[in-house]
Amino acid sequence: MDDVLAAAWDCADGDEDDVTATRRRAGDDESNRASRGWWDRNADEYQDEHGAFLGDDRFVWGPEGLDEEEAGLLGPVAGLRGRRVLEIGAGAAQCSRWLAARGARPVALDLSHRQLQHALRLADGASPAASVPLVQAEAGLLPFADGSFDLACSAYGAVPFVADPVRVMREVRRVLRPGGRWVFSVTHPIRWAFPDEPGPEGLSVAASYFDRTPYVEQDAAGHAVYVEHHRTLGDRVRDVVSGGFRLVDLVEPEWPHWNTQEWGGWSPLRGQLIPGTAIFVCERD
Repeated sequence: MDDVLAAAWDCADGDEDDVTATRRRAGDDESNRASRGWWDRNADEYQDEHGAFLGDDRFVWGPEGLDEEEAGLLGPVAGLRGRRVLEIGAGAAQCSRWLAARGARPVALDLSHRQLQHALRLADGASPAASVPLVQAEAGLLPFADGSFDLACSAYGAVPFVADPVRVMREVRRVLRPGGRWVFSVTHPIRWAFPDEPGPEGLSVAASYFDRTPYVEQDAAGHAVYVEHHRTLGDRVRDVVSGGFRLVDLVEPEWPHWNTQEWGGWSPLRGQLIPGTAIFVCERD
């Protein structure tokens, strides 16, 4: 699962003072370059900080800890056997290994070479039955033939970081067979109106929910080093439909009592009051 506005920025030369946060336009190419570089630089820290929560072969949809074993958003677990599944923005491929262990035939795709190296590291301790092919590619240009997969999934991967989400939706639709299911999770859009803070200061509206201007961290030369794109809830629904999918369900996980950890702006305090994650369950007709 990819992080969103949660990990501290580590500048390439180690000087955080050279990086400033702003809101400005950022297109596909700039967003993709920034995401690839950010994750290559920060993958080690991300896996060190969140690896225990994510596990080596666990399928978690977001910081709330909603597990696919419990949620069944891709369908009944028993029905996963033999299904070809594409995980987009796979990170270290924890979700894909969970799928493989249940008899599915997943492929894990990520933009970041370093994240995929962590996937290889974790695979060394996995059983041969949980072996997962790894692919480095962009979500908006999937290197697969039409109708190659039965299911596609993304837990906080790719979708929040692209300037043109409809392009991603259409690519996912293209590689899915008719009737295939596409499930993805993102930061709940309402969170963009609040400061990204886990404590009480994160409970007061500080910005317009309707401001779609991307959040950009840039270096001293003005080059983006991290980009995240905001879409309202309605925008996300329209993106799904424009991409050729039917929205089957929209899941807003509640914060469970057992989860006491903070993850960036996600926390028990905020999670009990406002949603932090939105999961879109879509089907290709």
